[in-house]
Amino acid sequence: MAALTRSRSAMLLGIAPVAFLCSGTTIAQDRQQVVLFDGESVASVVHDPARPLALAATMLAGDLQSVTNQAAGTFTSIEDCGMTCVVIAAKDSPLLAAVAQDTGLDAAQLGDQWEQYVRVALPSRTVAGRTYLVIAGSDTRGAIWGTVDLTREMGVSAWEWWADVAPTRVDRLVVDGGSRLSKAPSVQYRGIFLNDEDWGLQPWAARTFEAEVGDIGPKTYGRIFQLMWRLKANLIWPAMHDSTTPFYQIAGNADAARDHAIVVGTSHAEPMMRNNVREWDDARGEFNFFTNRAAMLDYWRDRAEEVRGFENIYSVGLRGKHDSAMEGAATPEIARDTMAEVIGLQRDLLAEAQGTPATQIPQALTLYKEVLDLYGMGLKVPEDVTLVWPENNYGYINQLPTPAEQARSGGSGVYYHISYWGRPHDYLWLATTHPALIREQLDRAWQMQARRIWVVNVGDIKPGEYLTQYFLDLAFDDDQLKLAPRAHLERWMGEQFGAELGPEAAAILTRYYDLAFERRPEFMGFNQVEPTRPVLIGDYIRSGGAEAQQRIDVYAGLRAQAEALAARVPAERQDAFFQLVLYPVRGAASINERNLKLDLAALYTRQGRPVANQLSVEAQAAHVRIVSDTAQYNALGDGKWAGMMDLAPRRLPVFAEPSYPQARFAERAGCAVDASELTFVQGRPAVHALTIYGWGEDAAWTLAGQTGIVPGLASGRLAAGNGYQQRVSVSYDGQAAAPVFGKVTCGGKDLAISGRIVTATGPDAPVEIERTITLVRPEGGEPSPDWEWIDGLGSSGRALRSRLALASREGPAGTAALGYRFETGAAGDAVLHVVGLPVHPLTSANGLRLAVQVDDQPLVVLDFETHGRSDEWKRNVLSNSARRTIALPHLAPGLHSIRVHALDPGFLLDRLEVRLDGAPDRYGAPPLR
Repeated sequence: MAALTRSRSAMLLGIAPVAFLCSGTTIAQDRQQVVLFDGESVASVVHDPARPLALAATMLAGDLQSVTNQAAGTFTSIEDCGMTCVVIAAKDSPLLAAVAQDTGLDAAQLGDQWEQYVRVALPSRTVAGRTYLVIAGSDTRGAIWGTVDLTREMGVSAWEWWADVAPTRVDRLVVDGGSRLSKAPSVQYRGIFLNDEDWGLQPWAARTFEAEVGDIGPKTYGRIFQLMWRLKANLIWPAMHDSTTPFYQIAGNADAARDHAIVVGTSHAEPMMRNNVREWDDARGEFNFFTNRAAMLDYWRDRAEEVRGFENIYSVGLRGKHDSAMEGAATPEIARDTMAEVIGLQRDLLAEAQGTPATQIPQALTLYKEVLDLYGMGLKVPEDVTLVWPENNYGYINQLPTPAEQARSGGSGVYYHISYWGRPHDYLWLATTHPALIREQLDRAWQMQARRIWVVNVGDIKPGEYLTQYFLDLAFDDDQLKLAPRAHLERWMGEQFGAELGPEAAAILTRYYDLAFERRPEFMGFNQVEPTRPVLIGDYIRSGGAEAQQRIDVYAGLRAQAEALAARVPAERQDAFFQLVLYPVRGAASINERNLKLDLAALYTRQGRPVANQLSVEAQAAHVRIVSDTAQYNALGDGKWAGMMDLAPRRLPVFAEPSYPQARFAERAGCAVDASELTFVQGRPAVHALTIYGWGEDAAWTLAGQTGIVPGLASGRLAAGNGYQQRVSVSYDGQAAAPVFGKVTCGGKDLAISGRIVTATGPDAPVEIERTITLVRPEGGEPSPDWEWIDGLGSSGRALRSRLALASREGPAGTAALGYRFETGAAGDAVLHVVGLPVHPLTSANGLRLAVQVDDQPLVVLDFETHGRSDEWKRNVLSNSARRTIALPHLAPGLHSIRVHALDPGFLLDRLEVRLDGAPDRYGAPPLR
């Protein structure tokens, strides 16, 4: 153990120092230290007797014991306080009044703020040597957030229980005692939606954690609510699938929410706090408002009466019994008008149950799927009802409020997914939504004033730990939106694994997110669901196989990095590292390896290359690794997580163990060299690969004659154990102007290596590689005033966004265009590919258009908007890309220019590709070096 002083910058916790918090006693604005543990005794905790603050005190006492190995007492009176005690109290409570009388504390500055707190260390006037560390909340949750900030300063992770991030023991614990006032939460209601829980959270709770209930009951929810505290979330949409007993049907669930001061709401498919899937039974008749109006009103009235004593946000409106459109509506117009009528009736029921006007009862309408269409058709929603704008299930917000919608008294919110069940394909296994996309989309929401409610669909919670915290950190403190996502991830990883390992762990996960942004692990079957279709040969093969092999190589390197870092993680954090880093990285790498190697095996079988059989064996090993790693996950902590991790949610084809075919090949002598990947750009360091292969007979090989490049191996042997194929990395440090690629001697024959060196006109100038010129930076390296960089997004690590403040316009007049230049060496046909990210128009008043001009050719307007769940939209969300093309017939040799004008705000531009005649049709972005 070591001495630990916890006096981090208050500003990192969203708090600000204040000069005076008491009357009769002056508190310096400079920090003062409070010793919570001196090596022998630990501070006690005194709290308001209200149940939420009693639980907060218990949490703090438990954290103190975890950090100091000393039990901390909890009391409700300052008479029981030791020489140092932490006081947790809400404004105007008798406890805070007693502290104020003994110290001169004046917490009047808290006023009626929402979820704020003051914290200050004050000496007792009556007991010599006694110090109070006072956490005074403007309300109950304000006091809880103050307690949570203290635990963070003590070094306790939000994931100390849910991901086994064991607190570090210390022999001295000192925290900042200076006066501070916390910043108000940026978003008023910040929450999580437990969803698609059938393959993780529900079976785990039912069989492992809460077997006495056999479901997600108050014990499980108590753990979830404490996690929400640690993440400063205040809103829950409970689990609601058919596999789960409804929240209000299990005794103690609602009380657990009230005990933790958690606001309860329900999802877009559950109006009036009702879980229709399990609560609406056949005895009630059809779930059809047109034919069964009275029964539905009684159904809603009963629940409104039942929950009137709790803190809720009521979802209003009407959809189908589950996640489907309104039943019985003959036309969209009838559905629209009925929706308005239903909302009015629901508001009457709420007002009757609460005995207060509906305008004073928090309500929300989530504009999900067909409800957004009805809203666009003119659905009238009462002014005080919060409009919750969803994203499209794949990370891209469908629509945000116009200035007129921003002025509504109910405000706006956002419903977001990091886990999803549905077409075109689920992603329920690993959490791979890119943090940079989350930040960019929530930045849109913030700038467009959608700030009342932010809810994230977290699936089973695990393995979405980091993404959940990132979303909620952004919701609590909008200043986090100003930080690059990588900076947040590095800080978070440092908090979990220490300052030395944190940056390396962050680098690994950043690459993990980058690779999944191109194609999620769950999408590697290149098939779709609803209806479920069989796995297909993937698009990484269509350009000839090299792209698939490169992805395998990158994932193999990433897995090796994660495994090497795991070996350096302290024993007490090994389980945490496995859950937060190693399992997701290995899982993603393994499913990519399995599927891509089977795809390559099919390709090479057609080519008569015996390596196909070896690739099939290696694919099977990758599947075995997924099975083994998942078993290890479920065995962690002596079975603590048994049933939590399922390697095949919904038993979709992509997860099923495939067959591993073995072919018979005619053996013959000889070797071949594939140097198609060996293109280097002069002055730009890079590592590519050379493939040496044969046709079934052993053969030794050697490399010779290389200058300016360094092969990873100088010799080797093609044999059955490697499938008669070896890949050799070739490194170029950028120094040689004309490297020599030399030769391979294999089977007694010399084979020339036909590599290529490309000369660039400048350090960042675009060059032609594989018959494609890729442009990612505008001329001069910086965007025009109409555009801004978005860090972390896109194929090159930065995307360009047309500014959100731009007005939509019909033509390029008055725009500040992006300028690009490229050079071709010979005349020929070409096609310009304009590649963006599949965002939606910013508001209903905007489009999603660019105007593009090549040289002095006519301006071309490209419209990227998609409608509904079209085939194009499905392709776009599965690949995180949107593409339009412009034919460039008879493109002359020489210098060319491209100008890109933004006609609408919020467009995300990834890159431009000039594909010359004969260019391969790669799935992902072409190489840049």
